Amino acid sequence: MAIISDVSSDYFRIPLPVPLSDSTHGLIPNFELVTVTVRDADGAQGVGYTYTVGRNGRSVQAAANEIAELARHQDADLAEALWKSIWWAMHYGGRGGPTVLALSAFDMAIWDLKSKRANLPLWRMLGGYDPKVPVYAGGVDLDFPLDQLLRQAEGFIDQGFRAIKMKVGRKNLAEDVARVAAMREMLGDSFPLMVDANMKWSVDEAIRAARALAPFNPGWLEEPTIPDDIAGHARIVSEGGLPVATGENMRTIWEFQQMITIGRVSYPEPDVTNCGGITPFMKIAHLAEAHNLPVTSHGAHDVTVHLLAAVPNRSYLEAHGFGLEKYLAEPLRIEDGFAIAPERPGHGIEFDWNRLKALKA
Repeated sequence: MAIISDVSSDYFRIPLPVPLSDSTHGLIPNFELVTVTVRDADGAQGVGYTYTVGRNGRSVQAAANEIAELARHQDADLAEALWKSIWWAMHYGGRGGPTVLALSAFDMAIWDLKSKRANLPLWRMLGGYDPKVPVYAGGVDLDFPLDQLLRQAEGFIDQGFRAIKMKVGRKNLAEDVARVAAMREMLGDSFPLMVDANMKWSVDEAIRAARALAPFNPGWLEEPTIPDDIAGHARIVSEGGLPVATGENMRTIWEFQQMITIGRVSYPEPDVTNCGGITPFMKIAHLAEAHNLPVTSHGAHDVTVHLLAAVPNRSYLEAHGFGLEKYLAEPLRIEDGFAIAPERPGHGIEFDWNRLKALKA
């Protein structure tokens, strides 16, 4: 048994060196980081985190403090039992939003603790498949001028990426088409290029956009419309002519089940920091496998590399624009198009707490 002696949380506002932008959130000059630390009676500890794109992080921390009260003195080895008891204890006032983000960070910390106690890297603890995971660079770049967009892509290639995602969803579809055409011309016909609309369009607009972008052979069209319109996704997949990825704004395994079976999504895309944590992320990955689908990811690439390294149906890992590289002892390792899951016990993330504490708001 690993009895939980303490659970603590912290909040930081992280400035971005270059303000980012997408079609839904607009300009993003910073993001909010909420960390959760779980300690057991033997002195071992695990760390988890979640984030926002600049708003509502204090609510997430408040929910994390509620979870702390529920988790103290419980057995950290029983990840499934802990998750279920907290889910139902918080369900009436939760089920989504800040509650699930906080539960995601807590569950991540539990798995980090479990893996450290077993002296295993997380990806091996979860079953183990292949530590080399295909990775793409996720640009958050909707408002970048074209020359800056192309320079960013060149920089990604220099860093070892062999696949790139760019933002679409500008006011004029013709601008999106021109920007994707320029990227395709620079990258070449065979270079994997994905596009992400961040829920910008109605279903009919998304179908028109997909048809307009199809000649440039994007690997997928991501979040073409709101995640709540499951039937609409089925129309976009069948009428738009492009594979569709979605899931970063979905909060439960049951939402993914409906999107896979009714919405016919091509690439389920959970985010471990907001889908409830590692426990449900792995279930979503296996659910996708049961439907003969690849699974991709959103955000938190330093942790998610372990999760995709543990499943045979993994597609690309997203290396996200909200990277924590400046605040980590050992950032994600990328080699010729692959992210390498580390062999350090747990998820292997070691925060530079002194540097983070200078950013406490």
